[in-house]
Amino acid sequence: MTSPHSASETQGHQHSHTHSHGPAAPVSTHLRRVIAAVLIPFAAAVVVGLVVLWPGGAPAHERTGVGFDRQTQQGRVVSVAKVDCKDVNASQVPVSGETPPPTGEQGGGAGLCEKATVEVTSGQDEGRKFVEVVQPDAPRQLREGQGVVVAYAPDAPHDLQYSVTDVNRKFPLMLLAGIFALVVVAVGRMRGVMALVALALSFAVLTLFILPAVLQGSNPLVVAVVGASAIMLIALYICHGLTARTSVAVIGTLISLLLIGLLGSLFIGWASLSGNTDDNTGLIHGLYPHIDMSGLLLAGVIIGSLGVLDDVTVTQTSAVWELHQADPTMSAKKLYRAGIRIGRDHIASVVNTLVLAYAGAALPLLLLFSIAQSSVGTVANSELVAEEIVRTLIGSIGLVASVPVTTALAALVVSADRTGLGAEAGAPAPVRGGRGRRRRVKA
Repeated sequence: MTSPHSASETQGHQHSHTHSHGPAAPVSTHLRRVIAAVLIPFAAAVVVGLVVLWPGGAPAHERTGVGFDRQTQQGRVVSVAKVDCKDVNASQVPVSGETPPPTGEQGGGAGLCEKATVEVTSGQDEGRKFVEVVQPDAPRQLREGQGVVVAYAPDAPHDLQYSVTDVNRKFPLMLLAGIFALVVVAVGRMRGVMALVALALSFAVLTLFILPAVLQGSNPLVVAVVGASAIMLIALYICHGLTARTSVAVIGTLISLLLIGLLGSLFIGWASLSGNTDDNTGLIHGLYPHIDMSGLLLAGVIIGSLGVLDDVTVTQTSAVWELHQADPTMSAKKLYRAGIRIGRDHIASVVNTLVLAYAGAALPLLLLFSIAQSSVGTVANSELVAEEIVRTLIGSIGLVASVPVTTALAALVVSADRTGLGAEAGAPAPVRGGRGRRRRVKA
């Protein structure tokens, strides 16, 4: 007979182990080998893809001086003075890099303008000062001591080489990022720390591999599949541990990503979506004509869906595992039915979240169509809106499909080793033949 003291020590040890590493996946050695036979070749293929497609940095090019492709430096507003707009000929002076308004009564030629003296604080011209005229109706006003971003045009006349192009927002953004990290660590503790590590590594894959590889001319779809797979493996295993439970979530996510890729390739081509719909994509196409913009659109769909897919597959896998821990006698069929009921609630909330996220991003565009009093059919048929519709619906189909796929995989895996689960969860093994035989729990 086990003493109460030793039993409490055993339970305490189990609790400590679970808290530190998460519940281990209680599956048989055979099932572990089956999962490894699927995931090891997949992980090896991802590594090979990273090596083969590794760009070695973005290609160099001569700056055009247009949009984001301008040379920029840091600056600081030294002083701001109020002056008559007529005295500085404000209607003819570009304000903060924007197109000047037309002359006339509403052109900003009358009234008080701001004449800001700006000092360049970085680069070879550090210490150089220039004047920036800000009209009274300009969307961005300047104040003394404010940090700004200045654009440099080397081919312009000396007095017009520098102009204010934006405000320096580094400090508030870094402060907000610090608050975010503190909240994640305070609530998630070690899991929160690992989530931040996974986030940093995912961002590294995006900036060091995906973006430069696309610029180097690699197929955007292939790059997105390899990069998204690497992000998926890094994020899931770092955050949730190297367990069978995580492996089931990885397989479910992979199947859903393949479905999204197939549907995206079909409907983006069928709907004749070029991916070149605004100034930014037009500039990219102008600088790098060899980039397949429709492929870039599909790559964006895959990467954009990955984050929500991870959430759905991990949640469904965990739900099935917890249901089986609560009742180890449940069959795979019953586990699937119970898990899919949880998944239906998840589907409703996640799809709504995805649609609203895309609608929020396209809100200014939707407002323009509303002002023009365009019909719903006209709005939906425009390429700008059609891209968002295709992106949203394909991503949503992948999310919905991931629920039954992942739930079925998890139910099959977790129900294959019942006694292992009971022991791992700290419960006694089932009684057989009237003998209360108890399996020893590994420390």
